[in-house]
Amino acid sequence: MQFTVKKVDIRVPSIQTTLLFLQRKILPEDTPAETDRGHWWIAYAECGKPVGFAGLVRSTRWTDTGYLCRAGVMDGFTGHGIQLRLIKARLAQAKRLGWAWCITDTTDNPASSNSLINAGFKLYTPANPWGFPRALYWKKRIDPDAIQRRERKKSKACGVQP
Repeated sequence: MQFTVKKVDIRVPSIQTTLLFLQRKILPEDTPAETDRGHWWIAYAECGKPVGFAGLVRSTRWTDTGYLCRAGVMDGFTGHGIQLRLIKARLAQAKRLGWAWCITDTTDNPASSNSLINAGFKLYTPANPWGFPRALYWKKRIDPDAIQRRERKKSKACGVQP
């Protein structure tokens, strides 16, 4: 079976409906995340059925950091690398946005933790944890030169020569 991961336009009502449906189906005990900001992707089976989703927003703590806010794959479609493809799509978007880091958290979810490890994320302990008491926190350096490029751009805009 083949799958396609597509970045979706969250301004389209049917996309909002699909993202809400996927969240309720895949994560029935969770309150659905708001999907009216950031960047979102839907994974489709070859028949066109949506089988997974993922979101990326700017961190509320750091300006050069993206937060992998929510993701899931429907039962029956796990084990095909969809979660890893959704992570890689978000990392690529973060790099295009010039962010230096991506962060996320998991709680009681070995499958997602393993996908993050496979994508190069490392565990860390934030100074101010934001998740559940047993949450694991993950980070990955996306673009080590992002901060330097941003500083050079600011300097040029202000007429300062390096």
